[in-house]
Amino acid sequence: MTDPRMNDHEIEALFAAARAERAEPSAALMARIMDDAMIAAAEAAAPRPVAAQTGRRGLLAVLVAAIGGWPALAGVATAGVFGLWIGYAGPGDVGTLTATILGSAYGPNDLVPSLDTYLTEG
Repeated sequence: MTDPRMNDHEIEALFAAARAERAEPSAALMARIMDDAMIAAAEAAAPRPVAAQTGRRGLLAVLVAAIGGWPALAGVATAGVFGLWIGYAGPGDVGTLTATILGSAYGPNDLVPSLDTYLTEG
């Protein structure tokens, strides 16, 4: 850390001295870097083994890929099964349900407005 009593000219002189010294990497370091680069280039150029299955994809694989993979297919299947369950074991009559929740003061027709409600003037 610099001395807090230094002025701008002294600090600028320190920066100028630091800019004047250029540290060059050693030849040994550059040789090691080039060796690593040549090894990496040889590994990248090496042929990779071909997958065992090179034939066309089946219809199921195409459909699963179109949906988004197996996790998305699991979500679609879960939503379908839940929809079937709701359809089969539904809440029953809506009128009975609204009478139970709201009491007998309101009927099902009071909860769902008709088109006439929106067309009245005034």
